[in-house]
Parts: sequence; C-alpha cells; structure tokens
Amino acid sequence: MTVTHGLVAVAALCSVAAQPRLESATRQSPIVNPSTVVNKSAIRNPQSSIGWIALFEGTSLKAWRGYKSDTVPKGWRVADGALVKEGSVGDIMTNDEFGDFELELEWKIGEAGNSGVFYRGTEEYDHIYWSAPEYQLLDDEKASDNKTRLTCAGAAYAVYPSPPGHLKPVGQWNATRIVARGAHIEHWLNGVKLVEYELGSPDWAARVKSSKFGAWPNYGRAKSGHIALQGDHAGSLGFRNIRIREVH
Repeated sequence: MTVTHGLVAVAALCSVAAQPRLESATRQSPIVNPSTVVNKSAIRNPQSSIGWIALFEGTSLKAWRGYKSDTVPKGWRVADGALVKEGSVGDIMTNDEFGDFELELEWKIGEAGNSGVFYRGTEEYDHIYWSAPEYQLLDDEKASDNKTRLTCAGAAYAVYPSPPGHLKPVGQWNATRIVARGAHIEHWLNGVKLVEYELGSPDWAARVKSSKFGAWPNYGRAKSGHIALQGDHAGSLGFRNIRIREVH
C-alpha cells in the first residue's frame, strides 16, 4: 500500500486494542538540490552490485561515529555479523553525507523496542532528530509509541503514517529500503512501499508545522546529510547488511 503526499493520513492503530493518540515528534534537515558526497570512509563490499557502498558489512564500524563526536558511543558492538546494542545508548551516524540515495538495511528489534533511521541529518542542533526525517523502527505490538500509525514501523515519524500488516514478528529480521531523490522520499518495508512524500510540499509543510518538529525551521530541509541510527531507547536492537548507493 502506498501513502502519497496528497492522501489523508491512515488512522489505523499499531495494535487493535490501542486508543488513537497523536504523539508529537522532533527531528530535522534542509532541502535543496541534493548532491551525494562520496563516502570515503565506508568499506566497499566486493560482493555488492556496482554502485553500492557497504556502510556495515559485518565486522567494522569505521564508517560510523557518534553525533557531534569522533568516536562510536559506548554500547554499540559487533556480534555475529550484526551491529547491536542492548540498552539506551548514543545515536550513531555516518562519517560522510549523502544527498540522493537508495539505502538498504536489515533490522531486528526486541520486545517493546523503539528506534529509527534518520536521513539527511545535520549537526546544527542538539539532536539529529531536530534536523533529520526519520524512518520509524518499532515493535508495533508492545512499544509505547504504537498508539497511532504516525509513529509505527515504517512511518515518516510523526509526519506520514504507515499502513499495518507488513512488519515481521519481534526477533525476526526486517528489510528496510529508503529512497531519497531530490524532494521525493519513499519508505519500503519487506518489499512493500509504505510511505511516499515530497519534502517541502504544502502538504508536508502543514504536517510538520502541526507536529513538534515545527519548532525547528530546518527540519527536513537539508539537501544532503548523514544517515543515523537511533540508540537512545531501552531494549535490544540489531542491524546488518547496511548499504547505500547514489541515485539520479
């Protein structure tokens, strides 16, 4: 199911018993003609197709660092070929920036888990989510953010809702794909396009203004920026096979 920028937000709950409750959010990033910066510190995977750059290939974190930091925050580690964390830790972000891109990764979240993937993030604010749009990662059944589809798995957090029915059970690996081509953004989950929107459009601007992101004027407006993984929620989380390529 595709959610276009002109459609009305889906009001379906993440869990049947939950009561609808719109939660405010906070994240940001600017919009201009995106120009992808070559990721010099990422590790190229010889097994990848041409054009793909491995951001995490199962052994090294050299493509990553902390937000406004030169090092990876304590608590992130490599285990059994996955990038994992067990509790609340600092967010991590790519050393390099990307403008127009296609990002693919797999993720597995623990019970009641909550996380996200940020894109085109900057370091202008205290937190990356004040500038970068977020692809929400969630246990839709038990996480506290499951009261509205605006904050369920695959949503553009607090801005565009995702449809239910495409998330795998807790403990299983999900496949996420994010496409950013100019102002056009797509969120995919397990082979299904969940969300599609246009950064800077009147519909997008109205949605951002009504969310808590309206407090940050540069939210979602960067033409290029960092990819980041959210760590500041409790619970276990794992990522693997993270790769990115430039698109036109």
